[in-house]
Amino acid sequence: MSMNELEREIATLIVEELRLDIAIDSIDPAALLYSEGLGLDSIDVLEIALVISQRYGVQLRSDDVQNKHIFSSLGALANHVAQARTR
Repeated sequence: MSMNELEREIATLIVEELRLDIAIDSIDPAALLYSEGLGLDSIDVLEIALVISQRYGVQLRSDDVQNKHIFSSLGALANHVAQARTR
């Protein structure tokens, strides 16, 4: 359940942006972001997409067919950011 540096950065952004009452180290990078994982909803994901775009220069569009995979877990999101980041 250990996180790499980018996963930890993104977990911190998620917790801070959404004001979640959860310890960053308790987030499993493989756990779902939706429902039984962190329990995020579509509005939460939109907020995360905005902050990720601003921080890393990664364009996340609502009509991207890969969104379900990209936002499936912290690990998947971090992998996408690592491959697409411009900052």
